[in-house]
Amino acid sequence: MGAGGRMTEQEREKQELLGRATGGAAVQRSPVDKPPFTLGQIKKAIPPHCFQRSVIKSFSYVVHDLVIAAGLLYFALVGIPALPTVLHFAAWPLYWAAQGCVLTGVWVIAHECGHHAFSDYQLLDDIVGLVLHSWLLVPYFSWKYSHRRHHSNTGSMERDEVFVPKQKEALAWYAPYVYNNPVGRLVHIVVQLTLGWPLYLAFNASGRPYPRFACHYDPYGPIYNDRERAQIFVSDAGVLAVSFALYKLAAAFGFWWVVRVYGVPLLIVNAWLVLITYLQHTHPALPHYDSSEWDWLRGALATVDRDYGILNRVFHNITDTHVAHHLFSTMPHYHAMEATKAIRPVLGEYYQFDPTPVVKATWREAKECIYVEPEDRKGVFWYSNKF
Repeated sequence: MGAGGRMTEQEREKQELLGRATGGAAVQRSPVDKPPFTLGQIKKAIPPHCFQRSVIKSFSYVVHDLVIAAGLLYFALVGIPALPTVLHFAAWPLYWAAQGCVLTGVWVIAHECGHHAFSDYQLLDDIVGLVLHSWLLVPYFSWKYSHRRHHSNTGSMERDEVFVPKQKEALAWYAPYVYNNPVGRLVHIVVQLTLGWPLYLAFNASGRPYPRFACHYDPYGPIYNDRERAQIFVSDAGVLAVSFALYKLAAAFGFWWVVRVYGVPLLIVNAWLVLITYLQHTHPALPHYDSSEWDWLRGALATVDRDYGILNRVFHNITDTHVAHHLFSTMPHYHAMEATKAIRPVLGEYYQFDPTPVVKATWREAKECIYVEPEDRKGVFWYSNKF
């Protein structure tokens, strides 16, 4: 890499070859040299009001999302039964898709509470986050602490917490048969979107390796320290309380009623969560670092903003402002777009944005980003798919 993060002619040729391999325009890899700017310089480029949190404004988004979710629930309980039976086959999928997207927005607000970006009051943030996440069967404090460590170690091969890529030698023997054919790749994507989130919470699937069994529901597991264990019990209690409420609803209205009204939208929420996170941290242009190269700023920049169209707003712009979020995670989402525009000139080639449609990007990343390996520079790892 040339001075100031600029690429040499030889490196540009490699980029063009990579672009042709991925079936699109040239993918410009992120620079891996230490940035010629500091976090403080990035922060100075952002208007100061972007860091201000408003209780009223934050709650307005909660109310907005919950009102829409309540309206959709009313449609499911009252509107759909009033329709001709033949229309039920179209009405229920529409309800599931819409409710799943709206509740993903609720999930994002709870995630913001975990970052202390909801208000200036930590207790209020934790109460709101615990209530919202528990209703989505998420152990709030458990995920809050593991996710905080993800933000502290993004891009680290040894210490990152989620979607930690494997090196080629660590892949299972059957990996080439799964990833090198369309059917196997599709099955992998479907399994990841449907089972990825519960497997991560229960078994730390796709997470960093720990010396013993790691589980988000285990207060005494290796993910947490002694100061955090009591709050893990609180998270478990929240999930158990909602699970009991769902049990009582199933006893009163039937199991399949709960599945139709709550279960399927929750599956869609989980699928969006996995997909959004996967696409934020998986891209041919993004490096990973081992301990000999990693530092916090380069790791935080090893993520990419994506374009989900109208869903950007539904998801409170967690999709297209993720770089700014990793740099300043206590910034409320309603200022993130302005902040992103402000920091792009400072970041230059270190900023990554990919407008590739989500379905196409998912397929490409599943095909091209199978494992990581070092190339010209020891300690810096790039995605590859060559077997």
